[in-house]
Amino acid sequence: MTQRPTPPIVSSPDVTIESEQRVWSGRFPVDIVKFRNRRFDGAMSATRTWELFRRGQASALVPYDPVADAVVLIEQFRLPALAAGIDPVLVELPAGLCEAAEDPVVTIQREMLEEMNLSADRIEKIGAFLLTPGGADEYCHLYAGRVVAPPAGVDGIAGHYGEISENEDIRVRVWPAAKAIEAAFAGEFTNIVTSLGLFWLAAKRDVLRETWRTA
Repeated sequence: MTQRPTPPIVSSPDVTIESEQRVWSGRFPVDIVKFRNRRFDGAMSATRTWELFRRGQASALVPYDPVADAVVLIEQFRLPALAAGIDPVLVELPAGLCEAAEDPVVTIQREMLEEMNLSADRIEKIGAFLLTPGGADEYCHLYAGRVVAPPAGVDGIAGHYGEISENEDIRVRVWPAAKAIEAAFAGEFTNIVTSLGLFWLAAKRDVLRETWRTA
């Protein structure tokens, strides 16, 4: 994966960017930013210094089959989860970072093909969310998409995929929608985007089963 360009932070009447320094230029760059922002009392703050992890725009999707009433989720190893002291194999939605100026819908269609060999023929926007506001600029566009769930074997496993050039090792599993939603509400999924998408599906599932089965 090539490093994505990171636009400079724009000052505003309420924020003055004093300096930006790139201190790491690896897969994802890290900047040291000095800035002042307007306080709630109306005054400008003293100069503040933050480390900023530059990940940029991202896209994720809840793959839902309204006929089978099933969701298709992926599982993969995540080193930060291991560092956090939890199970490093996470249950996730297909997701990925957007290329420069790329439409997030294009991003997620590409990522779905790479990560689960599926495509969505209907996509609905759920929202967009800043995932780690205390230290990263990753802004995730979240969607729900209509898919046809693939044939699944033992324990719902439907195959193994991933981008070879990125050493991805992804397992695809088909879940009954009710079971996945129950697991999300029980706190079994430590990936926040997965749980957020399934919470939305819990609220919209009946409507989707009616409208997506006929459209």
